[in-house]
Amino acid sequence: MVRGFRTFGDFEESGEGIATNILADRLRRLRQAGIVMTEPDAEDRRKLHYRLTEKGIDLAPVLLELLIWGSRHEETGAPPGVIAEMARNREGVLTETRRRWAERDPTPLLPWLGGPDRPGGGRSRGRRRAPARGKKGK
Repeated sequence: MVRGFRTFGDFEESGEGIATNILADRLRRLRQAGIVMTEPDAEDRRKLHYRLTEKGIDLAPVLLELLIWGSRHEETGAPPGVIAEMARNREGVLTETRRRWAERDPTPLLPWLGGPDRPGGGRSRGRRRAPARGKKGK
């Protein structure tokens, strides 16, 4: 969600390569755990938008620490200077994260990772399909 993904289609086309049945199950479990909720789209009420709950936004400090830790120990693709600044200004990052959540600001917190309608992630013109299991290319 920090990349600006809001709908099932956004998550599906995020480039993570997660199977649709797994994605649906994980989103369902996050809803059951009270970490995310759904709201109907204002223009197309059949489309659902996923949004963090208060319980979900309370995970922000933990996720920030994981992001910083991961960038120190693995190649993440995140600009090192940005991560270093986030590490130096943890409280400012968390304050901005909470502000965007409270004000429903859709601006991605981590734009360099790509998001819906942005280069590097999300929204391709055609649907990508995972290769069928057990079949080799012919």
